[in-house]
Amino acid sequence: MTSEQRTTLDAILRQSAFPPDIDLDEQRAQLRALLSAQPLPTDITVTAGELGGVPTADITVDGVEARHTVLYFHGGVYVMGDAALSADLAAQIARRTGAKAISVDYRLAPEHPYPAAVDDALAAYEGLLNNGTSPADIVFVGESAGGGLIVATMVNARDHGLPLPAAAYAMSPYADLTLAGESMKTKREADPLMNPDALLARIPDYVADRDAALGSISPIFADLSGLPPLVIQAGSHEVLLDDAVRLAREAAAADVEVTLGITPGVPHVFQAYHAVLDEGATALDHAGRLLSAYLSRSAGVPHE
Repeated sequence: MTSEQRTTLDAILRQSAFPPDIDLDEQRAQLRALLSAQPLPTDITVTAGELGGVPTADITVDGVEARHTVLYFHGGVYVMGDAALSADLAAQIARRTGAKAISVDYRLAPEHPYPAAVDDALAAYEGLLNNGTSPADIVFVGESAGGGLIVATMVNARDHGLPLPAAAYAMSPYADLTLAGESMKTKREADPLMNPDALLARIPDYVADRDAALGSISPIFADLSGLPPLVIQAGSHEVLLDDAVRLAREAAAADVEVTLGITPGVPHVFQAYHAVLDEGATALDHAGRLLSAYLSRSAGVPHE
């Protein structure tokens, strides 16, 4: 059944993939239409909030006793998306970890280029800590650009002397804005959704006049020492495959506990299709078990 699911999903995504030459406003509108087409499950509630002056979408799931907090960062190559559009995927993590989810509405480029997203992410985390939430009860979760942003935020928090969360979970992280990964070429035809040309076109919007190889822009080049356990997942049919593999390698080299999972035959952020793709639900289940274990292990002993 999963082979048929993968084939069907691949065909759907190829039909909905953005041409690399359309303008950003149209890309934003198409993404919103795509993500809004599927209504949220009725047991998910989304309300507007804020942390540290940064807008958020606060997500609760009926029947889930929220003992922990998922601080969530959406994707969209730093120029698209918003906090509420990722509510379903954030809620899937909340279900599996006994948590509420807070999705951060960080500022987007080109209106707000780097370091706006990095600054907002740190401000939101500081706000959560200042509200009295223990870092031992927090996990960071992000998809695509959000997956890179959670790593950059932990490095930033460490460098500012803040206690770090219990763990982090990156789905298909966009971690190298120099686009140096070999899978940019080797997975170009296999990837039904992401296009290296489209990625390249959007990089100047976010990077502006900075160096894309800065660790806070491309955390593949950051010093990852001292970070909490990291769960990284990607599909074999995505141009960002090497971002995930190399990020895991750099984390391991820095003595970070890291779990890398590569699922064959599935696309970028395949977990988002958990309702129609068995591999998506399986990956979320596995990540949920790992995050729950890390939350239990770190209870009362936050990482420094």
